[in-house]
This record gives sequence, C-alpha cells and structure tokens, in this order.
Amino acid sequence: MWMICKKEWQQFFSSLTGYLALAVFLLLNGLLLFVFPDTSILNFGYATLGGFFSLAPWVLLFLVPTITMRSLADEFRGGNFEILSTLPLSSAQIVWGKFLGALLVVLSALVPTIIYAVSMQALSVTGGLDIGATLGSYIGLLLLGAVFTAIGICASSFTHNTVVAFISGAFICFLLYSGFGAISKLPVFRAGADYYIEMLGIDFHYRSISRGVIRLADLLYFGLLVYFFLSLTRKNLENR
Repeated sequence: MWMICKKEWQQFFSSLTGYLALAVFLLLNGLLLFVFPDTSILNFGYATLGGFFSLAPWVLLFLVPTITMRSLADEFRGGNFEILSTLPLSSAQIVWGKFLGALLVVLSALVPTIIYAVSMQALSVTGGLDIGATLGSYIGLLLLGAVFTAIGICASSFTHNTVVAFISGAFICFLLYSGFGAISKLPVFRAGADYYIEMLGIDFHYRSISRGVIRLADLLYFGLLVYFFLSLTRKNLENR
C-alpha cells in the first residue's frame, strides 16, 4: 500500500504539471486574499482569515479532481492496472494507497497557506487571529480535501478518460458541497426540514468545524463519506 502511495506522490511531481497546479492554487488564493478589493482581507479592518477559508473550498473543488483524475484512469488506459492486479496487494490496499498518495499532494498545497495566517498575525495592529477558529478551519480544509480526494479517485475508477474523470469528480464535489444547501432554500421545505436537508451537505459540516469546535458528528460525517467513496471504488475495481 505504501508503495502505491509513494508512486502516486512521485508521479504527480514528476512533471511540470504538478508544480503548476499547486502554483496556480497558491497564486489564485493569494490574489483573492490580498489583491482583489472585493475579497481582500486587508480591507476588513481586523485580523481574520474567514475570506480564505470561505474561498479555499471552491478552489479545492477544481484542484483536487486535477490531482486525482489520473489516479486510476491512466492505469486503465495504459494497461498498467493489469500489472497492479498481479502484485500481492488487495483491491482495498490499492485504493487506499492511491487515496493516501493523492491526499499527501493536497496536504502539500495546504501547508504553504500557513504563511497567510502568519502574515495576518504580523499585520494585525490590535488583537490577532482567533487561533481556535483558525486551527479548526485548517482541520476542516484537510477533511474537505480528504472527501474531495475520495470522490475524485472514485470518479477516476469509472473511466479511461482523464477529462471525464476530472469533470465528473468536480461535478460530484460541487453537488455534495453546495447542492444540499441550495435545495434546502427551496420554499417547499419548511418547518425545520430545510435544516436537516442542509445537514446532508459538506458545507454545513465544514462551516461547523471552522468555528473552532470539533464535533464527533462532523468527524463521523467526513469519515463516512471517505469510506463510502473508497468502498465504491474498491467494488468497482473488483468487478472489472
């Protein structure tokens, strides 16, 4: 499993495309946070990274499928999956190896953003960042990235085409992140039903953790989503 994980990590950074994807992620977040006036945190008048943690999920929604789109689709297209199948590894080990390797790449994209927190703390004249909320938000981003990674790998297991894997992965991530929130606002859902529908969406639990309070319900939600999509991927591989 760790061999697969290492291979996934090295494969992403073996070409300029991998570095370019991470550079675009950091550049885009930097522009949104410090340059564009409508979203610049410098215009808030107080120390907060709320803008970053609100925008980052939307950037990850496209970055993560870019990372995962080749995970299994390329293996199928190049005929390498047959070689993988001959190794003394179970389908679950292959899937988890792919998942952990891709998640390490996502983590590599998130770690440099800590400089935003350091910069904001240094620029703050009065008070400073809410450390609890900031830490909770980073945990939320990592869990969000884990779910998006599981979804992306699952999408990649259903096709030989990396473009199809990217589009379908990004679409499912979008639906689960914001779809239930949008549906809950429909007039037909009243008398508290809207709240329970919104609870089904990723955004609800991400915002909950971002407040700095780590609830067991939120951790279970993210964990179950990861388990569901990785189990679906494993089943798909076993049926090939």
